[in-house]
Amino acid sequence: MTKTILAGLVATLLTTVAHAEDVAVLTPYISSVATNEMVETFKTDAEAKGWSVNVVDTRGDFQQLASRVEDVTNAGVKAIVLVSVDPNQIADQVAAAAEKKIPVFALDGALAPGVTANITTDNFALGTILSDYLFKQLGNKGNIVKFFHSAHPGVRQRELALDKALAASPDIKVIAEHYVQVPGPIDNARLAMETFIRQHGDQINGVWAAWDEPAIGALLAQQSDAPDAKMVIAGIDGNPQAVDLIKQCTNLVATVRQDFPGIARAAVTEIGNVIDGKPVSKQEIFVDATVIDRKSLGVTCGQ
Repeated sequence: MTKTILAGLVATLLTTVAHAEDVAVLTPYISSVATNEMVETFKTDAEAKGWSVNVVDTRGDFQQLASRVEDVTNAGVKAIVLVSVDPNQIADQVAAAAEKKIPVFALDGALAPGVTANITTDNFALGTILSDYLFKQLGNKGNIVKFFHSAHPGVRQRELALDKALAASPDIKVIAEHYVQVPGPIDNARLAMETFIRQHGDQINGVWAAWDEPAIGALLAQQSDAPDAKMVIAGIDGNPQAVDLIKQCTNLVATVRQDFPGIARAAVTEIGNVIDGKPVSKQEIFVDATVIDRKSLGVTCGQ
């Protein structure tokens, strides 16, 4: 009798949760400026359509992410949105959601079995734009430091683009590299850059940062430990702090801006269509990116 009552309570709870949370948004990286921008834009636009949105942040813990995906799947939400996640890392949970006919969308993620659509920027193109810009600033020769985080599928594509650019530019050498820890990428990159400055000093000509937080961390180390260094630092995302630092004529000279609100809004449109019984427009949807540098900002820096 007790088991029957308990089962009934659980079923009631799950039904209540399902009605309360039309769409579940899950990420391990809410502390990232870019991820947070996507989540907040998505939440605002989704709620404007009358959806109830539940946001879950697992603070870099992928085991917890998998567990929470299982929870919302069992609750019977209308859609699952994974932000800045490689769905292949939680393949079993994504497959379970698909089996229950729950559409799974990736924002700034990757395609995987069970994923209805991935809405992102062409990350290989982002890495190519960043690499070409940095190499041009260095006159296609010199030594660079690389900051990366291969666990993120988009960042991995940017790294592959850098590899291709390096193969075509033999006079550019990577003399140091660091896998950035998340959460806390600014401080983590700053500490690593301090070490690189001690090891390599003025041999460092440039910094290739796979996104803006490591670029900011590298800049902080440069300003503290090598204030007269001429190194060129560039990143990706269009983080507002990075843009401000570019305006201030620091060694951070450029960022490649992704349209994160555009990614989120496209997701709302596609999810709405699927909920209404329509197919997605494409399984992989790319949003445009642009370079933000001193020239585009109309900033003139003294020599």
